[in-house]
Amino acid sequence: NKATMFALATRQAVRTVAPIRQQKRGLVNWMVNYPDRVMEMKKIQQAGGTCQGEYNPTWLKQPGDNLTLIFGAGLVGYGAILSCVGYYRLATGKGKKE
Repeated sequence: NKATMFALATRQAVRTVAPIRQQKRGLVNWMVNYPDRVMEMKKIQQAGGTCQGEYNPTWLKQPGDNLTLIFGAGLVGYGAILSCVGYYRLATGKGKKE
């Protein structure tokens, strides 16, 4: 019965203390209170109508998309060149450590 009384006393103590320590979210306000720009981005994505993907792809409509494309293409090209150099060295036996 001591355990039951202790559990009841603990619950009562938690009930009286919990409302006093309410969080005011001062630390995370910037993460949860931000302007909603979904419709603004939707207008940019849908500019020019529909069924125009070949000439006006959706992934190149927003500002900065061209830079992302150039950076990604550069990484892929760099990796392809390094792969070709590696295959050449494997095929010819050049560049081995002695």
